[in-house]
Amino acid sequence: MSLLIMCLEFMKTGLFAVGGGLATIPFLYEMAAHYAWFTSKDVLTYIAIAESTPGPIGINMATYAGYTSFGLCGGILATLSLALPSFVVILIVAGMLDKFRTNRFVLGGFKMLRPASTGLIAAAGFNVILTVFFGVEKITFSMLGKIGEIFTQVNWVAIIMFAVLFAAMRYFRKIHPIFFILVSAGLGILLKL
Repeated sequence: MSLLIMCLEFMKTGLFAVGGGLATIPFLYEMAAHYAWFTSKDVLTYIAIAESTPGPIGINMATYAGYTSFGLCGGILATLSLALPSFVVILIVAGMLDKFRTNRFVLGGFKMLRPASTGLIAAAGFNVILTVFFGVEKITFSMLGKIGEIFTQVNWVAIIMFAVLFAAMRYFRKIHPIFFILVSAGLGILLKL
């Protein structure tokens, strides 16, 4: 039954995560909050692995999350479940696109998807920043009154490492990004981040 629920959750993610793989991150955090398959901290691992392996980030995260939760079968089913809604929607849209290409409602719908996907990606980035820099997995309404307490748990080492690597990437643009990934992985291991 849990495997079926996982498939349905990844189908929902595949259907509503408009804007690419990064838009799946809020859905993974939501799954972590509602089910015991993985934790919010595991999502950070999924992001790191999905970003460092070839292929689409959303598919990579679904595969890894499914695999760590339910083994090989879970990895395969999570991947297929995430991809299935997009595949079906693309088939439907492709068959009707010529007919509705200039329809103002269709064009308006596409314009509305842009801010929605931007919001999903921004929410994902905000969750990653909270977890990595402040050790907070999720802000709740009860925490809003104690927002100052969040900033007492600042991980200064992670913030400094981020700033230095970000500046180095901007300054040394000709160096391949893989170098910076390897340097940050090495620093993370050395500093036990």
